[in-house]
Amino acid sequence: MPRLDDVTRGRILYGGDWNPEQWPEETWEEDVRLMREAGVNSVTLGVFSWSRIEPRPGERDFGWLDRLMDLAHGNGIGVVLATPTASPPPWTGRLHPDTLPVDADGHTELWGGRQHFSHSSATYRRLAAAITEDLAARYAAHPALTLWHINNEYCTYDHGDEAAARFRTWLRHRYGSLEALNTAWGTAFWSQTYGDWEEVLPPRRTHYLKNPAQVLDFRRFTSDMLLECFTAERDIVRRHTPHLPVTTNVMPLWSGQDAWRWAEEEDVVSVDLYPDPDDPSGAQHGALVQDMTRSQARGPWMLMEQAAGAVNWRPVNRPKPRGLNRLWSLQAVARGADAVCYFQWRQSRQGAEKYHSGMLGHAGPEGRAHQEIRRLGADLARIAPHVVGRAVTAEVAVLHDWHAWWASDQEGHPSREAGHAEILGAWHRALWRAHLTTDVAHPEHDLTGYRMVVVPRLHLLTDPAADNLVAYVRGGGTLVCGFGTGVVDEDDRVRPGGMDERLRALFGIRTLHEWWPLEPGATVEADGGLRGTLWSEELEPDGTADEILAYRGGELDGLPAVLRKGRAWYVSTLPGPDALRDLLTRVADGAGVRPVLEGLPDAVEAVRRGGLLFLLHHGRGEVAVDVPGTHRDLLTGATVTGRVTLGRYGVAVLAP
Repeated sequence: MPRLDDVTRGRILYGGDWNPEQWPEETWEEDVRLMREAGVNSVTLGVFSWSRIEPRPGERDFGWLDRLMDLAHGNGIGVVLATPTASPPPWTGRLHPDTLPVDADGHTELWGGRQHFSHSSATYRRLAAAITEDLAARYAAHPALTLWHINNEYCTYDHGDEAAARFRTWLRHRYGSLEALNTAWGTAFWSQTYGDWEEVLPPRRTHYLKNPAQVLDFRRFTSDMLLECFTAERDIVRRHTPHLPVTTNVMPLWSGQDAWRWAEEEDVVSVDLYPDPDDPSGAQHGALVQDMTRSQARGPWMLMEQAAGAVNWRPVNRPKPRGLNRLWSLQAVARGADAVCYFQWRQSRQGAEKYHSGMLGHAGPEGRAHQEIRRLGADLARIAPHVVGRAVTAEVAVLHDWHAWWASDQEGHPSREAGHAEILGAWHRALWRAHLTTDVAHPEHDLTGYRMVVVPRLHLLTDPAADNLVAYVRGGGTLVCGFGTGVVDEDDRVRPGGMDERLRALFGIRTLHEWWPLEPGATVEADGGLRGTLWSEELEPDGTADEILAYRGGELDGLPAVLRKGRAWYVSTLPGPDALRDLLTRVADGAGVRPVLEGLPDAVEAVRRGGLLFLLHHGRGEVAVDVPGTHRDLLTGATVTGRVTLGRYGVAVLAP
């Protein structure tokens, strides 16, 4: 199977989406000249070019793309060629309204934006396959072509009639019979029992709450239908170019796709990453997405999109301050990226994203953002021979599952404040602040290689996953589990006792009497100065726990907030940021997990990749970092002994 290193060949891929169809041809030569000067070695072409390639049904205009492919190759720039199927031309919707998606209220989404396609439409799939076939046939032998990029940010839902028919087919395959479906969905509640398959619909608008098991299965179905669209196009280009890898770009920590399943179908795992430069947790959010993407890829991965400056979709779109783009790009490399790319090369002057920054912005080549792009290109060229293909090793795994996310973030739950993604972020942030490098793993993955496994919250836990956690602890691993884990099975059915009995035995819990969610801003106190937020639980221990931190005051006074039984810890609230960091630091120390570098200042992140030590300073002042021994900073060529000084958003890449 082709891989990313078949494309990188000792280089870090550097570039981004190039959309020259938006510009007169006289700018194309200027583009490639500036790309060469900036160190760009890879561009993505054709992402949103369907109407340019097929201006009218069945016609093909490849001449402009031929010239671009030749131009890129002549300038030593590789092409990631995209299938343009994320944005069908207006004629598609006008002539084939069945290709348009329908929302849960029955409204058809029309052309004029993007992603206006129904994943279930046979017509859309036929048209997408046809243009993909012609694109692959034309450019399969072109020397510029290095990698295929299918579609763009798959994210559509469809509740229309054709999707309903495919949903019923999907359910027949999953359950086999209506009786099994009725059992799985608990349709005895509210007189929802189905007597004919034609009665089964997507979760459209209802008078009151929807059936949560139906919603859960529809999320699964949607991810699978989008994956079918991807694999159909992937198989076409693979047939023409079996030696070239295929990817698609997913959005960061997005709820619509089961990215574990998607990663299994990709040769290269890619992600788009846009942390808010005004968010104090932006760097940690980036680290979480990077850890997750690296874990899905099981090695090097591709940062397909990021912003050189501001984006255009937030209420207030602030640019990246001087040096932040370089810092966050090198953070991605530190955490396993072998490609650093942007949307887009040249900032658009028209259209919905004209205020979204580019590598070459409205300020032109002299603009600060472009000058920083040039500096980063030089940095990446310096470190690439030493870092490309190298592994990032982690002794801690954080568990995450999209099905658990889909089950937990629904209406009718004890608290709407307990969002899966927010809780995941809080636990990863605590580990990040403790300077502990983490992988992200699926709860059914082999966990035996980790000294410590952290479960922020897995509301839905399958039987194999529960058995896996128990076996991990019995095998000598250290497990830390957050509240609300193991509440329901894979059909969203509450487990007897409100928590999986295997987990209760593992943690020393006899009875979970009640969930006690907290109002926004409310807190609970516990032993050791621990202050909890968001959630608490009325737990009765079974007498086997080795350690208990009890709630102090309030309704739960004296009851366990935290229990430890052997190497298994259960945390029934969300400790504040410092308390959670301190707790996880203590548990990690007991498990033999040490920080990458001892004594780091709070604003400095340290990551080891291969034999290199990356030091990333997320502050604006100057800071000194003690580093035992003598190293060479690959970014500056300087030899450093004992201590490294980092300035505003400074980075050092140290080789022994």
